[in-house]
Amino acid sequence: MVERLPLTKARNSLGAVVKRVHLDKQYVILEKDGIPLAGVMDIDEFEDYLELQNPKVRAHIAKSRAEYRAGKSRPARDFLTALLGGGKKGKATRRRSA
Repeated sequence: MVERLPLTKARNSLGAVVKRVHLDKQYVILEKDGIPLAGVMDIDEFEDYLELQNPKVRAHIAKSRAEYRAGKSRPARDFLTALLGGGKKGKATRRRSA
């Protein structure tokens, strides 16, 4: 949900505005004389936004999307089984302390 709020009102209740943005994941557009000046969003979402502005991250996403479309993927269950060691052959060995 996006709420438009006059800057003077936001200034008087900044703590409540920040709490709504953080807990309720709301967006707030701050206005002066009806003109939008700034937007407020939760920090987690803002960090994601900033990360997506990085050209290396965007290139990695594009590469991954192309690999997925080319069929270079596998079901999550198979991936997790291999990741957690369910696909290992033989018995795992432990180091013995001296």
